[in-house]
Amino acid sequence: MNITYPHIIENSIGEKIIFLGVQSEPDGDRVLVENYVRPGSGPLMHTHFLQDEGFTVINGKIGYEIQGQPKQYAGEGETVVFTRGTPHRFWNDGQEVLHCKGWIKPANTIVYFLSAIYAAQNKSGNERPEQFDAAYLMKRYASEYDLPEIPKFVKKVIIPITYQIGKLLGKYKHFKDAPEPVRK
Repeated sequence: MNITYPHIIENSIGEKIIFLGVQSEPDGDRVLVENYVRPGSGPLMHTHFLQDEGFTVINGKIGYEIQGQPKQYAGEGETVVFTRGTPHRFWNDGQEVLHCKGWIKPANTIVYFLSAIYAAQNKSGNERPEQFDAAYLMKRYASEYDLPEIPKFVKKVIIPITYQIGKLLGKYKHFKDAPEPVRK
């Protein structure tokens, strides 16, 4: 997938990410990002198995939670870092649009994956991505990303069945240029 920067994605629930570019570093590429989140919005609890992620609040108040720990908050000028393999979520805990600048490292497939997730959310018109696209992305990129709040039965049975039905119905042609997942 050939991406031109800045690369902007928006979803139907009030989130916007601007991928500013990729910065090469001796220990891997770092994707530089800027995000805007409307009040009350933010991603579900999720895990990046192979990436660290950091945000500095430019404007607003971010609420965040690491699975199993109490909710925490950060304001303007404060930085929050989530280490790889740590289930986490964040949201706009203020009354104005939350604006952060940050990074994700290493880059791996994050730009493609989040672009595809946002597109699938826009298809469904809500927080839950369109089911066939979601099944494809969750299956293909299971070595990189997870949504820990999805029950194991759904992950082990429903998603694979939905994926196979989507494959039989020809639902995945738009993923023909999907990058190979990064393996642990």
